[in-house]
Amino acid sequence: MKKTTIYIGADHAGWELKESLEASLKREGHKVVDMGNQNLVEDDDYPDFGYAVAKRVVTDEGSHGIVICGNAQGICIVANKVKGARAATGFNKDVAKTSREDDNANILCLPGRHMDNKTAQQVVQTWLATEFSGADRHMRRLKKVEQIENEEFGL
Repeated sequence: MKKTTIYIGADHAGWELKESLEASLKREGHKVVDMGNQNLVEDDDYPDFGYAVAKRVVTDEGSHGIVICGNAQGICIVANKVKGARAATGFNKDVAKTSREDDNANILCLPGRHMDNKTAQQVVQTWLATEFSGADRHMRRLKKVEQIENEEFGL
């Protein structure tokens, strides 16, 4: 598996899982940048961390992001508000794999309240080991996504 820079962030519902993943990714030789929260804060807000990770991923070519909140949905929504972010939920290895292979996802969104450490480790390893296929149909679809982004963001 290619070593990469991984930006990681989580709210209170994903904080413990973030800490576990961060430690294992560092052991595997990845450069991991913790975008918060640094401590468990029960009333923090997922948009702060989803946005911070997405901004870094889209400006650091070749990097990846992992964001975690209770059900993975809220933090995925906010990450996708950043132009160039392709955040996708990964509830199992197959979903994570196809998010990279087909959709070239650059941010993986995990559900802290619905995934144990072992499963999360497997999902993350699968996601990081999978490359974008570059198939014509996927390229065509991603170009359409980019056109929508440009239209919606006024570029």
